[in-house]
Order: sequence, then C-alpha cells, then structure tokens
Amino acid sequence: MTRRAAGQLGLGALLAAALPRAGARAQGQEMVFLSTQLRPIEAAQAMRQKILSGFGQPVNFVTEQPPQLGVRVRAEQQGGRHTTSLIGGLHGELLPLMSTNALAPLDDALAGLRQRGFNAAMLESGKLGGQQQRYIPWMQATYLMVAHKQALPFLPAGADINALSYEQLGQWATAIQEKTGQRRLGFPAGPTGLMPRFFEGYLYPSFTGGVVTTFRSEAAEAMWGQFRDLWKTVHPNSTNYGFMQEPLLSGEVWIAFDHVARLIDALNRKPDEFVAFPAPSGPKGRGFMPVVAGLSIPADAPDPAGAAKLIDYLTRPEVQIATLRATAFFPVVKTDLPADLEPGLKLAADAIARMSSAPDALVSLLPIGLDQKGGEFDKVFMDTFQRVVLRGEKPRAALDRQAEVMRRIMTETGAPCWRPDPPSEGACQVG
Repeated sequence: MTRRAAGQLGLGALLAAALPRAGARAQGQEMVFLSTQLRPIEAAQAMRQKILSGFGQPVNFVTEQPPQLGVRVRAEQQGGRHTTSLIGGLHGELLPLMSTNALAPLDDALAGLRQRGFNAAMLESGKLGGQQQRYIPWMQATYLMVAHKQALPFLPAGADINALSYEQLGQWATAIQEKTGQRRLGFPAGPTGLMPRFFEGYLYPSFTGGVVTTFRSEAAEAMWGQFRDLWKTVHPNSTNYGFMQEPLLSGEVWIAFDHVARLIDALNRKPDEFVAFPAPSGPKGRGFMPVVAGLSIPADAPDPAGAAKLIDYLTRPEVQIATLRATAFFPVVKTDLPADLEPGLKLAADAIARMSSAPDALVSLLPIGLDQKGGEFDKVFMDTFQRVVLRGEKPRAALDRQAEVMRRIMTETGAPCWRPDPPSEGACQVG
C-alpha cells in the first residue's frame, strides 16, 4: 500500500507552517529543542536516538507540558537569558506566543522548502493569523478506534465497522458484555490519558455540531445521558488507563479509543489480531480531531541558523518516514509510504484515510488561544464526565455549573471560537 501521506490522509487541511532566521552558537554547544509533543518517555527516547541522532549536530530535546510552554518562552524573553532555539508545538499552543512577539518570521526559510509539498491550508494556518510564516508543519496524527478480532462476531447485524454510529458501538459493547460477562470497551480516562480530546474532538462535535457554543445545549444534555448509558459497558479500569495499547495487548479490553501513537504498539506487535477503524458518528456527523504539530523559532533564539537547518532536516521526506516509524506521527510533506512499512502502521494509515474521507466527517480543531488555561479547559470536560457519568448527577445541573467555569476561561483568555464552532468576534460564547 502506498499513499500520499499529506494529501490522502486528509489531516493536512487544518494547520500551517513557518521557518527561521540566522544567528551564532558556540562550536559543539547543544541546541535546545523545546517540544510539547513526544512527551512520553519512549517517544522522547525514539526522537533522540532514532531521529535527532542523524542530524549531525548535538541537540538537547526537552519536553514540556503544553500549559508551561508559554511560561518558559516568555520567561526567557523577559529575563534576557535565551536558551531555546527551536520550539515544537501544536497550533493552539503556538498562537498565544504571538501576543508578545515571541516567534520569529520564517518566510525566507520556508522559501527553500516549498518543493516538499506542504498542504496549502497547513501553511496558511502557520501564519497564525498574520501575513508572515511563524511555524513550519512538522508531523501529524489523530485518534482512532482499535478492536481485537475476537470482538468482531459481536458486531450488530448489518453494521459496517468503518461507518459505525455511537448507537451501534453501544450495541456492540452490550452484546460482548451479555455474551462474555465482561465489560470490554475501553477509554483512556486515567490521569495521564487523553480523554478530554475524545469529548472535545469526537463526542461533542458528533452530537452537538460544536464544542463551546453548544456546551450546555439540549443536544449536549441528551448526549451525556447516552454516554452514561454507554459507560455501563466500559471496563471499570478505564479511569486508570493512560495508553490503550496496553489493555488491548493484555486482552483486558477488546475495543478501544486513543491517539494513534498510544495504540501503535498493539498494532505493530500483533497486526494479525487487531483491526483499526474510524471513530463513530452521531446525529451531527463523524467528529474527528486532526493533530498537526509545527516548528517555530523564538524571536531571540541563540542559534536561529542551526534551528533553520534542523527544520530542513526534520521535514526531509526520508526523515518524515523515519519519524513515522519511530513515533507513529505521519508525514506532512508529499511522500509515498514505503512498501515495507510496518503492518501496524499500515492499519493505522488505512483507518485515518477512511475517517478523513468519510462523507460525514466533521473536523474539530484542538483548542486554540487558551494558553495557560488549556488544562483548565480540559478539566471542564473531565469534571462534567465525573459528575454525570461516574457520580450520576443530572446532566442539566452539571452542565449549568461547568458552563460558568468555561465562561470564565473564555472571558479571561479572549479566545475566539475554533472549528467546528462558527467564527466569533472576540471571545467564544458558551452556549
């Protein structure tokens, strides 16, 4: 199987790009590459040992939690002690840095990279609302469903696994529970899991057509009631899970949702035992969240020339494929996936292509403009989940209470709406 990763995977049409200037660095001194991505120990080690080791210059790859990215960059900017030469982050994490002019324009560097075939929408997003490039696309991924093949006989009659609805997912999980006596559906709802992204990018868009503007809508109220019913078929250890590949491999869970990078070990280790497929659809469509990471150079980087060279290196087609193999993040440049690609990655690539090209696909961007409030925004959804699903509180009461928290966050940040919510003038209004 070969596929144009940037084009046909369909994740490209969402974020943008940017590149560097010039500067000087002491010979042999490590360049600091600060990243909110590839934070798990295994992913960070793969980046250091399998990707950056081939760059030819020493690089110190430092990971940071997203809410702390702006804190660190601004501290360097204001304190006059500049250590970071390259930043890797998501669109919504980089955007707030524009308010303090913390990112260098990268148009000159981008001019030498255009032949690599970046998606035009990615490059436009990389301008962060301005006229100049502020980040260059680095890599992309999304979230998927994976099931053990022993779960397939329990699919509802006539159901297409590549076009499931949430109602059918519930029927499937219920059938497994009734026939086996076990709750085999799993979600990453533990402390290190990515459950907020399921609510923000999948469940809410699929049932309400929005996220912020529909947060406390009647559709959201009904959705939470339905999800509480679905949770009766979910494995009780889901509130501890961080990476779903582990319970899938152990057989504790037969059906799971997670980020592709947190499922890939199961797919690669036992590709003949698992299937990968798109997330389900709801009344408003098949919500899904592409994840596109970009590379930026701080305005006061100690080594902007070295950072520019590193961006050039990381976006080479062969390095993009090496990144895919090492981290399960897909290319953002035009390149054919190799014929000898690991079977698990092929399964993931096929599922991503089906999801992004689905006729009812509904794209939801990662939260944008929340800066240090991103964690609080995520907590709104997790607190609602705990109140309604885990504690049995009525959805209306929980939504009204949490809507006040969300309003404060949106007012304090002034963050405008992002897809699938309609564009707004000023802060996105909680509906």
